[in-house]
Amino acid sequence: MGEARARVKSIFIYPIKSCRGISLPQARISTTGFRWDRQWLIVNSNGRMYTQRVVPKLALVEVELPNGAFSEEWVSSATSYLVIRAPGMNALKVPLTRRGEKVDSVSVWNWSGSALDEGSEAAEWFSTYIGKPSRLVRFDADFVTRSTDPDYARGYRTMFSDHSILVDGCEPFSEDLWKEINVNKLTFYGVKLCARCKVPSISQETGIAGIEPTEALKTFRSDKVLLPHKKPQGQVYFGQNMVCKGSIDGGRGKGIRIGDPVYIIKRIGKKYHI
Repeated sequence: MGEARARVKSIFIYPIKSCRGISLPQARISTTGFRWDRQWLIVNSNGRMYTQRVVPKLALVEVELPNGAFSEEWVSSATSYLVIRAPGMNALKVPLTRRGEKVDSVSVWNWSGSALDEGSEAAEWFSTYIGKPSRLVRFDADFVTRSTDPDYARGYRTMFSDHSILVDGCEPFSEDLWKEINVNKLTFYGVKLCARCKVPSISQETGIAGIEPTEALKTFRSDKVLLPHKKPQGQVYFGQNMVCKGSIDGGRGKGIRIGDPVYIIKRIGKKYHI
């Protein structure tokens, strides 16, 4: 397999899209990526997602899952809850075993479908915190499928978004050129660079929006710099979008952990794939 060129430094999942993440020592692969990642979504009265782009203080919403929830054999019970906390708010407990009422016209980017409403208590909690009518919905994995963009990753599925794996031990931005890597006998394919939104410029400690690191990245990571042959769209790129080959069959008990070596199987020359 060759020499490891990097190691996994940290793994994050975000149970509620655009709220605070959970750092994990290891994560198991499922058919939609890491277990528990982006299963929930906050939506407005029209079913459209709320994110930190519109509500920066979602960065202060902390989530907690039961001890053991990340182990492969764990099964939820009547006393299992997703616990949600935010400044100035009482803790909200959302039962993990309750199947909420189906709601239609939930939308994330260009995807629209049905989801499971987590009830009036959760709706009141988020409406109070955000200051606008809001509801908490859960992805209905039993009956709903959200496929990834077939132009980049045909045959893969996701829920309300993606996950974050940080590596170190390699040169900055090395992942730009990674087309295939192996981590703990799992194969990951690089499908396109990640265009960054304004969220990296929002302090995850205060929930206040700023201008960095986006302004600095514009000087050497913009599409104008990286893709001079294309018409600029005002994008800034940081990180690589990847899919895991093992997720198609559910991972079968496989996962990755902090400290795992990252083997570079295939890489491209300095020609960016967007």
